[in-house]
Amino acid sequence: MDALGHVNNTVYFRYMEQARIEWLEAQRRRGAVPEGTGIVVVNASCTFLVPLAYPGEVEVRMYLGGAGRTSIESRYELDCAGERAANGAAKIVWVDYANGRPVPLPAAVAGEFRAS
Repeated sequence: MDALGHVNNTVYFRYMEQARIEWLEAQRRRGAVPEGTGIVVVNASCTFLVPLAYPGEVEVRMYLGGAGRTSIESRYELDCAGERAANGAAKIVWVDYANGRPVPLPAAVAGEFRAS
C-alpha cells in the first residue's frame, strides 16, 4: 500500500502477470505449448483509473490479439466492486527457454488469431 492507503501501482502489474500465468498454464494443460518454450514480456503499460483499496477483490480479464510470428498483444481490464480500476497491455514474445531466443507462436495459439 502507498502512503494514502491505496494498493501500490506495481501490484496492478502483478495482477496482470497472474492472469498471463494462468492463461499460459491453461495452454500447457491442453497441450498447446511445446516443451521448453513459454512467454516473456517485452513491453507493459497500465492506465490507472481508480485507486484500489485493501481489502478488496479485483477481477482481471485478459484478451489476446494482434498476433505476429513470435509475439502476441495482450490487453487487461481490472475491475473492483463493479468499477473499472485500470486498463493494461503487454506485448508477449514466445521464447525457447534454453537459449532465450524468440520462436514462432505455437500453432494452436497462432491459429486462434490468424483464422479470423
